[in-house]
Amino acid sequence: MGSNGSRSGGETAASVDESITAWALAARGGDPDAVERFVRALHRDVVRYVAYLSADPQAADDLAQDTFLRALGSLHRFEGRCSARTWLLAIARRAVVDSLRYAAARPRLSDVPDWRLAVERAQPRGLPGFDDGVVLLDLLAALPDERREAFVLTQLMGLPYAEAAALSGCPVGTVRSRVARARATLMDLLAETDPLTTAPAALAA
Repeated sequence: MGSNGSRSGGETAASVDESITAWALAARGGDPDAVERFVRALHRDVVRYVAYLSADPQAADDLAQDTFLRALGSLHRFEGRCSARTWLLAIARRAVVDSLRYAAARPRLSDVPDWRLAVERAQPRGLPGFDDGVVLLDLLAALPDERREAFVLTQLMGLPYAEAAALSGCPVGTVRSRVARARATLMDLLAETDPLTTAPAALAA
């Protein structure tokens, strides 16, 4: 489950992020083609991320749209000091927090979170590893929020630990610890659920 569906085998995560950051900087200058490339390159990541963080799967698409609207409105302040991916995910995080605060102020219509369905819909179907991704989504639901976020950012979305730490507002060591604990918990849950099931690639040490 790579962090960018358009990434080719010869591209590294760093080179992809460099390209996306370059598009963001060009978009800041008013290049409409760069805006389209920037949005297309990160749309799936944003949908995944907000779906993992939000307890309301029906809002995943709306949250992603809100994220990009906020980002495009703030592009004039983006200077490329961090990767555009990290910058955008920070905006997505704030969009989710704002949404949760708003939701907390009004009655919930359902107590059954179905965010896994929203994330599953954001996955490419018919590709190697898709079934593993569905298994992993079910297991992730059991993790505490902070460990799930650390695991998603570093293991599923490919962010460096330092960037995940900056995004989460905690030390790098804390992120590493959360990821390690998340992986151990997920492996235990997988063994309890079905000892014969092969662990998804994202759980490989």
